[in-house]
Amino acid sequence: MAREGVQRKVTTQGPGRPAKVTITEIAREAGVSVPTVSRVVNGRSDVSPATRARVEDLLRRHGYQRRPTSPGDRAVLVDLVFNDLDSPWAVEIIRGVEEVAHEAGVGTVVSAIHDRAGAAQQWMTNLRARASDGVILVTSVLEPGLHDELRLLGVPLVVIDPAGSPAMDVPTVGATNWTGGMSATEHLLGLGHRRIGFIEGPPRLLCSRARLDGYRAALDAAGVPVDDSLIVPGDFYQETGFSSCNRLLDLVAPPTAVFAASDQMALGAIEALRRRGLRVPQDMSVVGFDDLPEVRWSAPPLTTVRQPLSDMGRLAARAVLDLARSVAPALPRVELATELVVRASTASPRRT
Repeated sequence: MAREGVQRKVTTQGPGRPAKVTITEIAREAGVSVPTVSRVVNGRSDVSPATRARVEDLLRRHGYQRRPTSPGDRAVLVDLVFNDLDSPWAVEIIRGVEEVAHEAGVGTVVSAIHDRAGAAQQWMTNLRARASDGVILVTSVLEPGLHDELRLLGVPLVVIDPAGSPAMDVPTVGATNWTGGMSATEHLLGLGHRRIGFIEGPPRLLCSRARLDGYRAALDAAGVPVDDSLIVPGDFYQETGFSSCNRLLDLVAPPTAVFAASDQMALGAIEALRRRGLRVPQDMSVVGFDDLPEVRWSAPPLTTVRQPLSDMGRLAARAVLDLARSVAPALPRVELATELVVRASTASPRRT
């Protein structure tokens, strides 16, 4: 099946000689790009009327016929878009998406739009040029205008860990972040800790706020007052885990345990403790969130909340491929279960 979603009908020039005309030749003759011809063939609206008429005339003359869209159609290219790619958890999501895409014979384009001015618009320009069949957006927000452009192009969108509330017609995939935050805090409470520090994730992300809410809920359920001085800002990266843990250690009454909203921040916290000559878990317990592959090899191996990152990628990929075939996902909002994984970085507080 051709990338442009058409079936080519062979015409003849002279006695019995087939003239095999390609989409590339159509584009050359029309004086436009190959993606422009693809968009015309697929009925997309982001082509000027004059260009559309010229391309359609050439398609008719060369015997091309549009293939009607049906649930049996197969996507061939999906965009996977992150805000940043400098985090190990991004690799786990890519792993899940790529596994499903590979099985379906679909190509994957991975992009990072960052927070730079114009980066999202440049990505949209590139997406239009390559005529992508679907988009998976990870912990990012599309400007309303760009989201409208996707709708106009007929490109389906699925969001993993949305930043803010997505449109009602956009399927989302996430994890039970509130439950994970609560289970991590309950674990430390069960060991006897009462002063538990919390290193936040970016507050713009729903998953970050849910983990903090789970932490607060566990303390409240145990009758332990929430001390706001024990809640310090973070951004999921190792450097802020390091600096925020130092901030906690500088308190007049430091915590006996730290729950970091990501594994990377937990590793940064462990390094801060090490540099102060403190041991984990003898002097302070540390819990992370994610269960990245490397944390089982940290010193000590990290107690953490496992969120199924690769599974989230797989589920999002299946959803966007279904949407590309005009098949609605069975569940528009999915939260996969988290699980507390207890290793050697937590213990009862040392008695003084």
